[in-house]
Amino acid sequence: MKDELKLNKKTIVLTGGGTAGHVYPALAVKEKLEKEYDIHYIGSSGMEKGILAKENNVTYHEIEAVKLERKLTLRNFLIPFKLYSSIKSAKKLLEKIKPDVVFSKGGFVALPVVIASKKLNIPVVSHESDLSMGLANKIILHYCDKMCVAFKETAKDNNKFVFTGQPIRDKVLKGNKNNLSFISSLDRKKKNLLVVGGSSGAKFLNEITIKNLDALLKEYNVIHITGKGKQAPNNIDKKGYIVVEYADNMGDYLNLADIVLSRAGSGAINEFLALSKPMLLIPLSKACSRGDQIENAKLYAKLGFAEMLEEEDYSEALFMQKLNNLNKNDKIFIENMKKSAKNDARDKIIEVIKGVQ
Repeated sequence: MKDELKLNKKTIVLTGGGTAGHVYPALAVKEKLEKEYDIHYIGSSGMEKGILAKENNVTYHEIEAVKLERKLTLRNFLIPFKLYSSIKSAKKLLEKIKPDVVFSKGGFVALPVVIASKKLNIPVVSHESDLSMGLANKIILHYCDKMCVAFKETAKDNNKFVFTGQPIRDKVLKGNKNNLSFISSLDRKKKNLLVVGGSSGAKFLNEITIKNLDALLKEYNVIHITGKGKQAPNNIDKKGYIVVEYADNMGDYLNLADIVLSRAGSGAINEFLALSKPMLLIPLSKACSRGDQIENAKLYAKLGFAEMLEEEDYSEALFMQKLNNLNKNDKIFIENMKKSAKNDARDKIIEVIKGVQ
């Protein structure tokens, strides 16, 4: 009977990687697809491989990712040769898997998979989480059938764009703070400030949290997720300060949080939006990014979802002022977020996926 059910299923290939922001949204879509589809994932040896190792109902395949360096380097001259090799590997895998459709979450590992799919006439749906498109997705746009986007402001100038919103995992949407072992040690009279810099952490956020810790602890319980390999000094032992390197159960932490201090990666801020968490966003500066986080943060501030502080404008006084404004006016920020679209983006994306087959 199980074999008969599997035979009746269609097959989908998911792809994307490099950061958790490229992987977790794909897994959010996977949660909604696994009853109807046989699911395969094509990624690299990077972060996505470790994340997928913990997933059920998905077969993982590895190819080499080709990444363009944003600085002048001889390695960029090798890209055409490496990309050709990766496309060839992806094509061989796709011929073996025979998917009905491919869903790409972007990142450079997705590029050869999408190009190979185009060569094999396999329909492709991609997704862009940021307000402005990354380089990989700019190229992928030429090869995919539809490009779903998280921001309606992105869905213009091309009939391939479909505004869907950001797919978010059930694990995040249905978190439970009571699963956290330290919850009984927190002061219930204080709000809970969650500090998170993404899956790999954020050095700047870690530094300003420690620097302002005494002032923060007067107003908040501080739950500080530093990022893998970025553990805060272990000699800090203050009541109301909880520090961890990494959290697989981010939904539980977000369920606990009253206010979030974060970078402005699209995956994270869309999770905060879905859960109506007032946020202070300190985006990556243009000196070490393409400026996408600055664009994301500016839009969220304009819409009344967040306070924004650029690194170059940071001062202790301004930092505390913006946090205290969130604290004082949290109901206004929450109301603004609740007025935004609350439909599950995954249903819209699956509708697009089924529509191209």
